[in-house]
Amino acid sequence: MVFDLDRKNDLSVLRIEGELDALSVVDLRPVIAKIGEDKPPKVLIDLSHLRLIDSSGVGAIVSMYKTVKAYQGDFAVVGAHDQPLAIFQLLRLDRVLLRDMA
Repeated sequence: MVFDLDRKNDLSVLRIEGELDALSVVDLRPVIAKIGEDKPPKVLIDLSHLRLIDSSGVGAIVSMYKTVKAYQGDFAVVGAHDQPLAIFQLLRLDRVLLRDMA
């Protein structure tokens, strides 16, 4: 997994590439903590280059969602496709987390 956190003004964009699974989520925890500390008003998670996600990865994204919502920030996941999109749809998280890029 490769990730990149970029902040511009009031928007933080986290790009996640590769696979987000139980092994790689460990590396993402400090990023989630940083988002919680910095409290950016808007957080966008870009999954356009994510090939695979498991339950641990979904849990990490839900954790980020809860962190951002706790301080009343805006949160969205964009770019999910193939297996990651199917998982979000199966869990019905697409209704809450996913947004189309416009």
